[in-house]
Amino acid sequence: MARNHKKEYAARKEYLKSYRRKNKDKDKMRTRARRKMKCGKGKEVDHIDNNAKNNKRSNLKCVSRKKNRQKGAKKTNSKR
Repeated sequence: MARNHKKEYAARKEYLKSYRRKNKDKDKMRTRARRKMKCGKGKEVDHIDNNAKNNKRSNLKCVSRKKNRQKGAKKTNSKR
């Protein structure tokens, strides 16, 4: 049976819309943290306590993208 790409694309589009609506405030706070820290190329802002809304300077640090993604993966895999 052939895939219906148009239907899949429409479903993905709706999913992304709802995700953006739901996470709008977290995204806004992460953007503020990025502006505050001004990390170099290839670096990301890491929230030490994993709370995106806590943008105190003492809670933020610049880490490599790989290290930041590993931290998220550990958190996700520990739930399983």
